[in-house]
Amino acid sequence: MVIKKTQLDEIAFLRTQENQTFRPVAPELEKILYQPFEILDHGFVRVVDYMGNDDSVVQAARVSYGAGTKKISADKGLINYLMAHYHTTPFEMCEIKFHIKLPIFVARQWIRHRTASVNEYSARYSIMEDEFYIPRPEHLAAQSKINHQGRDEGGILSHEEQKRVLEILKKDSSLAYDHYLEMISQDGQDGLARELARMNLPLNCYTQWYWKIDLHNLLHFLHLRADSHAQYEIRVYAEVVLDIVKKWVPHCFEAFVKNRQTGKSLSGAALEVIRKMLKGEKVTQKDSGLSIREWEELEKIFNLKS
Repeated sequence: MVIKKTQLDEIAFLRTQENQTFRPVAPELEKILYQPFEILDHGFVRVVDYMGNDDSVVQAARVSYGAGTKKISADKGLINYLMAHYHTTPFEMCEIKFHIKLPIFVARQWIRHRTASVNEYSARYSIMEDEFYIPRPEHLAAQSKINHQGRDEGGILSHEEQKRVLEILKKDSSLAYDHYLEMISQDGQDGLARELARMNLPLNCYTQWYWKIDLHNLLHFLHLRADSHAQYEIRVYAEVVLDIVKKWVPHCFEAFVKNRQTGKSLSGAALEVIRKMLKGEKVTQKDSGLSIREWEELEKIFNLKS
């Protein structure tokens, strides 16, 4: 089960409660508050709390009272200006807290974003659950020959190799967990301390944490992890979180997509190449001042290949 029955019962209870508040709320986010969105084979993401909305960003930027008297179009324009010109502080006025269940190797990638408050499930105190991430066959790819830290998305393993790899993953996960239970103290009998026994568990074992972050740093996380170049297993989490952001702060989401997700930053050398091309000058990679990789990226962005 992706989420325990006790947790589901708690969620059902919480969603029966109605609270009045003078604080700004996000109506679309309220509709999904506490609800888990299933990811991978055993993971999930759910919002457990938040502070602020689009109006909070505008209010902070103008240092005004409440929602103000400006038109929505003016508020959207201000948010877009803030996003486009990297005036980030107003976005830090909004915060959101998630409950996330994810494989440990994904968590180790995730924690590289050191701008959040995190409280993780303790394997020193509690027994880890018998849940391990086993990829779907179509996500088993060979090592990329170009990108040394990723897979070759077009290089899917053969059916025979997929079967062999999945058998290894399942066997190793099961064996490691059996040995984990065998080592720890149970039923009043002496055994190895949980804080030591956990070291035998593989990185595809699932963990859980509460993750609280402000909107500015959350958007930076999403810019990197919801990108097509990000590892699939963290990207699917980021895509769910991005959809949650759309429900929470729709104007900020729109500005983020416009200026970050679909926008591109260019180096000075790349801009000079474009200037020359607009003047009708012929520019090649050799005289552009760009590396082969930078040149290929520029060609891709502007569809320069004939």
